[in-house]
Amino acid sequence: MLIEKYTSKWMKDFEDLKREIESGLRGLDYRIEHVGSTAVSNLDAKPIIDIDIVYDNESEFGKVKTGLIKLGYYHNGDQGIKKREVFKRGEYSSNGLLDSIPHHLYVCPKDSEPLKRHILMRDFLRKNDWARIKYQDMKYELAEKANQDKRLYAEMKELTVNGFIDEIIEKEKVNSPNV
Repeated sequence: MLIEKYTSKWMKDFEDLKREIESGLRGLDYRIEHVGSTAVSNLDAKPIIDIDIVYDNESEFGKVKTGLIKLGYYHNGDQGIKKREVFKRGEYSSNGLLDSIPHHLYVCPKDSEPLKRHILMRDFLRKNDWARIKYQDMKYELAEKANQDKRLYAEMKELTVNGFIDEIIEKEKVNSPNV
């Protein structure tokens, strides 16, 4: 199954990944955020931990990048989304923890719109059961329509679920003008 029942293991997996990533970024100015569906308690999801590393000053990006490369990641560009750099595990990397927990790793400046979107959505779903349930139901329906195909699911989610997410984010921006 593409979507799995919620497990608190995802929170532990995030903490383990965070600790390991922090070991390679010592002395740098950044923060690490658990985003995406696995960051929301009681939300069924694909079992992949989404992580945003956030830096304040543009000069920090190069240092974060260097630290991540030393940990066995490679920089895969922004993949068409400005102010959200993608890092993936290298083919020949050898870190038992980082290689064993499926995760997506992004590096964003603090003023990044994709980062703000991740945080707003995560926080809204954490606070609103009705939205979490609706979002979860949408994901199950899409997985079924996609016949559990990851690629097709991702394409369909991009077209369908993003409207729901945009609506939530707009409401949050109105309710929290500082966002």
